[in-house]
Amino acid sequence: MDVNVRRAVTDGLRLRGAKVLTAQEDGARELADDALLDRATELGYVLFTQDDDLLREAAQRQERGAAFAGVIYAHQLKVTVGLCI
Repeated sequence: MDVNVRRAVTDGLRLRGAKVLTAQEDGARELADDALLDRATELGYVLFTQDDDLLREAAQRQERGAAFAGVIYAHQLKVTVGLCI
C-alpha cells in the first residue's frame, strides 16, 4: 500500500484475508514514487495507490516496456473505501 491509502482500506483487506504490506510497515514511507514501485516489484507485490503521480510513473514504465509488478489505482474522491476493498 502506498502511504496515502486510507487505513480503513488496509484493515478491510486484511479482515478479508488479503496479504497487505504498507509502505510505512516496510520502512518505505519516504521513498519517491519510482523507488516505491521498484520496492513493491522487488517484493513481488502489486502496489495499491491513490496517487496520480505514481500512476503516471507506472504509465511511463509501461510505455518504455519496463517490467514492474503492477499498480492498482483508485481515485481518492471518486472511489469509496468499500469499493477499494
